[in-house]
Amino acid sequence: MSVRLTIDALGAQGDGVAHTPEGPVYVPFALPGEEVLAHVEKQRGTLLAVEKPSPVRVDPASPHFGVCGGCSVQHMAPAAYAEWKREKVVRALRTRGLPENVESLVLCPPASRRRVTFTARAAGGRALLGFNAAQSHRIVEIESCPVAAPQIVAALPDLRALAALIAMGPKPFHVTVTATRTGLDIATEGAAERLGERKRRQAVDLVLARGFARLSVGGEVLVERERPVVLFGDVPVAVPAGGFLQAAEQAEQAMAGLVTAHLKGAKHVADLFAGSGTFALRLARESRVHAAEGDAAALAALEEAAKRAIGLKPVSVEKRDLFNRPLSAKDLDRFDGLVFDPPRAGAEAQCRQIARSTVARVAAVSCNPGTLARDLAILVEGGYGVVSITPIDQFLWSPHVEVVALLERGKQRG
Repeated sequence: MSVRLTIDALGAQGDGVAHTPEGPVYVPFALPGEEVLAHVEKQRGTLLAVEKPSPVRVDPASPHFGVCGGCSVQHMAPAAYAEWKREKVVRALRTRGLPENVESLVLCPPASRRRVTFTARAAGGRALLGFNAAQSHRIVEIESCPVAAPQIVAALPDLRALAALIAMGPKPFHVTVTATRTGLDIATEGAAERLGERKRRQAVDLVLARGFARLSVGGEVLVERERPVVLFGDVPVAVPAGGFLQAAEQAEQAMAGLVTAHLKGAKHVADLFAGSGTFALRLARESRVHAAEGDAAALAALEEAAKRAIGLKPVSVEKRDLFNRPLSAKDLDRFDGLVFDPPRAGAEAQCRQIARSTVARVAAVSCNPGTLARDLAILVEGGYGVVSITPIDQFLWSPHVEVVALLERGKQRG
């Protein structure tokens, strides 16, 4: 049924929240203070009209906004948006009794996302390629995207043609596109396990004709015209197919700047959940580094880059599942600095060991304020003081926020 609602707050996922006698109703694309008309089923509302707009409502940057589910808060003025993201971190810390004096959000500009994951599927002899609609598996085809790097947007017609060659039936699959220094790196997951010879040849020909760097399907590299390379600081790294990479280079630089400044002067640094060397290769300009990571391909890329680079301090690597076999406090006592950047699940087991160690300075990097707050509480209980907490807007106009927390053993925040 259609009802008039007053939006009281903005929820964690960017939905407007109206408190009603029947409970909260979540209305995507509505803002606090607005009076709206919405079609409501259970606790979900579909926005029909904004009858009294918020003073912080602005025109969205994308013509697809409101249909495409890729962004949830393009309609919010920058200052209000930045404070909403900052407050998400504050609330997570508050639940653990941690310091709430969070720095201002470090903003990430539009058109800076170098890594984008699209959804695609076959449809009537062609392929749909875009993002899922909000709260739906329906694919919204896009012709432009104000978040993605320009070279990714320019390649959309060719990416759609590639998806049509790879798609098998109506089952949706993912197409991850990364803009590297040597061209686009394209990796698909969930499509055909094996391509027929004709389609395989057509896909390879398209990649070569368009100057893309690499195409991999289901983990198999079909063609690599040139190794996809990114820079971590000034160190070139050939990233593995489908491997993890920070989504926006500007956000990565902001995170790395905070980490390297905090650990400056450390003689021996541990980089845990090191990936392909985002922090390790930068830190190695001034410190010996030991990098631990569970993904063999990422670790191999890090090790190769370190060996090829000129002027780095020694870098050692260790393949290790830090969730199930964290480095012990005794292992960690040989380091005077440490950085960890785990997946969304956080690093609870590893933090319990860090809390028992003598490491003087720690940098914690996270894409999940909730698990970060849990991990920081463990470190604080173990004797670390929080020096600073900085949110970084890597995923523009989405609910996601990165955080860098800096800690020192025995030091309290001023």
